[in-house]
Amino acid sequence: MKPKKHVLLWVLIVFLIIFTLIPSVVLAYRGTSYGLLFSLPSVLCAVLIAVIMGRSNKHLVRYAAQLNEECERTELSALHNLPLGMCVLDANGILLTHNRSFAEQVIGGADLFGRNLLEIMHFDPSAAEQDYVWNGRTYRISSLPYQEGDAELTAYLWSDMTELSELKAEYEASRPSVLLILVDNYEDLIQNSKESAKLETSVAVEKLLENFISQTSGILRRLKNDRFIAVIEERHMEKIIKEKFRILDEARAIRVDEKNCVTFSIGVGYGAATLQEGEQLAAQSLDMALGRGGDQAAVKTENGYRFFGGVSKGVEKKSRAKTRIIAGAIQELILRSENVFIMGHRFGDLDSIGSACGLAGAVRLLGVPVSVVMDPQKNLASQIVSMMEEEIGGDLFLTPAQAVETITEHTLLIIVDTHNKDILESEKLYKLAQNVVVIDHHRKNVNFVDNALVFHHEPYASSACEMVTELIQYFRLDGVLNSCYADCLLSGIMLDTKNFVMRTGVRTFEAAAHLRKIGADTVKVKCLFSGSIEAYRSRTDIVGSAEIVDCYAIAIAPDDVPDVRLVAPQAADELLSIQNVNAAFVIYEINHVVYISARSLGAVNVQVIMENLGGGGHQTMAATQIPDITVQDAKIRLLQVISDMK
Repeated sequence: MKPKKHVLLWVLIVFLIIFTLIPSVVLAYRGTSYGLLFSLPSVLCAVLIAVIMGRSNKHLVRYAAQLNEECERTELSALHNLPLGMCVLDANGILLTHNRSFAEQVIGGADLFGRNLLEIMHFDPSAAEQDYVWNGRTYRISSLPYQEGDAELTAYLWSDMTELSELKAEYEASRPSVLLILVDNYEDLIQNSKESAKLETSVAVEKLLENFISQTSGILRRLKNDRFIAVIEERHMEKIIKEKFRILDEARAIRVDEKNCVTFSIGVGYGAATLQEGEQLAAQSLDMALGRGGDQAAVKTENGYRFFGGVSKGVEKKSRAKTRIIAGAIQELILRSENVFIMGHRFGDLDSIGSACGLAGAVRLLGVPVSVVMDPQKNLASQIVSMMEEEIGGDLFLTPAQAVETITEHTLLIIVDTHNKDILESEKLYKLAQNVVVIDHHRKNVNFVDNALVFHHEPYASSACEMVTELIQYFRLDGVLNSCYADCLLSGIMLDTKNFVMRTGVRTFEAAAHLRKIGADTVKVKCLFSGSIEAYRSRTDIVGSAEIVDCYAIAIAPDDVPDVRLVAPQAADELLSIQNVNAAFVIYEINHVVYISARSLGAVNVQVIMENLGGGGHQTMAATQIPDITVQDAKIRLLQVISDMK
């Protein structure tokens, strides 16, 4: 019986019941015997309904069974002809069944019934969804587990994502990466050259860059004499990164004269969603590369920066125009402040404490209250502190806790000899300060102070004391700086230049000459470097225990060395005097933290080595701290980093 006829029958039955029952009820209510006569059709109608319903139920059962059979056939046909591949595996990975698409598209007609599919195809059977490559095609496998009795079965749908995957890969490979390329100190390099030499250098630079860009599908445009911009597809950028920016080495082959060569600083905006974002990332990367001394490429990625190159010492900037402008800006901030705090890094050395004291002397001559913030128990410049307390008085210094208690919204905080937030003398004081100035010479670190009103960063300078000496020459001081402040500044320069041997430029000697002019005593400064006989013996023991690996000297300091923070760097310096040693590392442990002090003569960039171990510093002077490790394990990690960089 068809569904439409079944509905009509029920309508007819209801109508008959109503038609026969209404008169019977009315007559029975009036008490007449005719009600029995009219009730007879009702009885017949009820009998008819029972008969019809019995037959109808038989038809319904037959119809439901037929419908179920047709649905099962339709379902099986749909699964068999489904354009997606489908297979069913048991709990052991045995293939029980599959549809035609799986047979034709996935397994290529192979007979795999009853075989363990997981041994042939090594996809994850427990993953709800996964991408899997099979026979050069990319599939997205979706699992649908179900249980039938005691058997645990899983159906897998195989969606062919090959075209979409290829389209995605092509989109990612064709995304543009923006490169900003700067010729380091171009004007200083060629200022004394002949016109023909200037043209030769310019042509050589352009030819090198044109050859570089011709190996890609990108474009190159010159923005200024020393600045270029390039747009390169990501597929070519990956190759350039893999080759570690070989163009940096090729640039150094261009000689300007017998002493100077061309170097590039490159900032890369990699993986940006738009060209505008790529240009912004490239500008940030270029700033980072320049802040680390130039002659390197910085790539900005989602996970931070990656650096390549940085092996040359760079060219010293001879112009002081920038210093004069910054000196004016800093003096204006000082005069507008209620008081000034000057702070260096933790365990301050002669450069950190010396530059802070020298700058404090200049601020005092400007008539503004000033204090040097340092921990008297944790510093490596106790000689300077004692000298200043004896000659100036103890009111110059404040502990970090005292500074935190007295800082106001009108206090100016000047940070010297570091720009890294992680190694400040007092991170709490920095967070409370609303006005911050940074003066530093170390190569730029990723975690730099990013809210400074003035960020005076000169990686070509020998020391923070040299930078402060140049700045105070442009201050409009009411008087002459006391000679003890000049001694502090000269001691920092001598420390970081190893007595004018390392990283010493023309401006370094000019700064030292100015300090000597205003009363710095070289003999008195030399006495600041004196140490105890115990420290000298410990230093000798460390040097004697050093192990030479290739051109690297590695020593482990004993646990009982007094003033090991001071002795270890001195021992590393002495190790450089050994023949054929280009870099020296001294490893020591304090309170379950392993420290590595690294020094080089310039042939090895120890900053890059220490950065791979979580530290940083300068090309010839760097360090790191590694917690929860033994000195032997730290040595193994150091050797591994050195090996990876070869």
